[in-house]
Amino acid sequence: MLEHSVESYDRLREKMAARDRSLREKVMSLQEAGSFVRDGMSIGVGGSTMSRTPMALLWQLIRDRRKNLTCSRAIVSTDGDLLFGSGVSDHIITSWFAQGILWGLSKVMRHHVEKEGKTYEEWSHMGVGMRFRAGGMGVPFLPMRAMLGSDVLKQRPEAKEIDCPFTGEKLLLAPALNPDVALIHVQRCDAYGNAQIDGLQFMDIDLALAADRVILTTERIVSNDQIRRAPDQTKIPFFCVDAVVEVPYGSAPHECFGLYEPMMKHMEAYVKQVNADPIDGMQAYLDRYFHGPEDWNDYLDLIGMRQVLEASQHGRSIYND
Repeated sequence: MLEHSVESYDRLREKMAARDRSLREKVMSLQEAGSFVRDGMSIGVGGSTMSRTPMALLWQLIRDRRKNLTCSRAIVSTDGDLLFGSGVSDHIITSWFAQGILWGLSKVMRHHVEKEGKTYEEWSHMGVGMRFRAGGMGVPFLPMRAMLGSDVLKQRPEAKEIDCPFTGEKLLLAPALNPDVALIHVQRCDAYGNAQIDGLQFMDIDLALAADRVILTTERIVSNDQIRRAPDQTKIPFFCVDAVVEVPYGSAPHECFGLYEPMMKHMEAYVKQVNADPIDGMQAYLDRYFHGPEDWNDYLDLIGMRQVLEASQHGRSIYND
């Protein structure tokens, strides 16, 4: 976990102020964007559960065999399995770690935490959100009531209880979380990084403000004129963003609201395979779907055109209704 003193926050603000915030094109390949992430960094992952997961970026980091990443996310799903199982991450910060509501707790997570010494750092939902918000505001902490009286608090000595100087009531201070790099997937953005998000935004706006660098994958790159025609839909501004990668179906096999639903047949097969054998089953999955494909399109071919089309049909029907 990242902890900052007042002095370190001053240095952080100076570093961020010195960055190039100009309106410039930032389009690059998935491989180029992956090079922003180095071993040992802290990574913020956008979306939540199986929604708008930046899967293409995680796919690239696994292919690049990154190591010792500390990853934080609102709610973790099978992405956490992949991060632990591949060896990319040894520390995940989140409020919920399961394979999804349909499948319950992750046997992959349990194996790596109980037998491999990896860390699942659990906070409440509000706790994770307040940590990203504090990081985005540039303050060392934010007060909240969530977790007070909870057993979760017993596991989190990093959070500090105080007496409110105004009311005298008990409050909990959630320390800011400022990832080195944020990975966020959106429905559309322009070449500069002005990103529009349909549906739930989760904690992505605070995450983008809190991170030192932001990599966006997008279903499609649109013109700046199109972005300007609906400025109220722009949730992440260009000056937060360092890289833009156009990756259709960039959340597959998870969902992207308004475009496609989760690819459930693939997910069912994945869960059956890795839960039966969290070590060899996971390695076989990684070998086939992550290390085997030549590129992202080849990965989608392995998932199967029928599943991709069905997910698209279901996603568009919900959006249009």
